[in-house]
Amino acid sequence: MKTAALRHRLARLRWYVRELTGEAAYDHYVAHARTHDPHAPVMTRRAFERSRTDAREGDPRQGFRCC
Repeated sequence: MKTAALRHRLARLRWYVRELTGEAAYDHYVAHARTHDPHAPVMTRRAFERSRTDAREGDPRQGFRCC
């Protein structure tokens, strides 16, 4: 397998894993925020993750979470 083909496959695998695990959610948020209002402040990654966690834990459809 040639180097370029291997890099392409690894890049696609990395993209898939990031999408599957939710790691790319912040990147999607930043792109969306910049597209819709370029001058609005964007949350930091830490604030974004805290907001996601709070929303997930506050939603009763997500099930009970004890810890």
